[in-house]
Amino acid sequence: MSTHAAGPFDVTVRPLAPEDKAEGIALGRFSLDKQYHGDLEGTATGEMVTAGADSNGSAVYVAIERVTATLQGRRGSFVLAHQGTMTREGRTLTVVVAPASGTGQLVGITGTMAITIVDGKHFYDFEYTLAAAP
Repeated sequence: MSTHAAGPFDVTVRPLAPEDKAEGIALGRFSLDKQYHGDLEGTATGEMVTAGADSNGSAVYVAIERVTATLQGRRGSFVLAHQGTMTREGRTLTVVVAPASGTGQLVGITGTMAITIVDGKHFYDFEYTLAAAP
């Protein structure tokens, strides 16, 4: 049975290398530092790689973040994998828990996370499954 966790998060994005731009395509690499609040309380660190076309504003990114937090009163860590695209027609984003990445009391966690940005503030809605506490 799935459970939902929701709340805001703060994120700091820093370039890790100068932008690599050639033939109208820009490649970027960034560090991510996050602080989750609400039902998921903790921190995350990760990296993001981006590519964007100057000509039409289309872009894509992939990211990996390790979350260390308390969820449903259980402490541990897990990895989130992101894949996002942006075109003139809209945006898509998929964020999933990496298989078998849970540690501590979060071993066995699975799930997906939706991220929204409203007035410059970030929010998550995390649908997950976690085995009953021993």
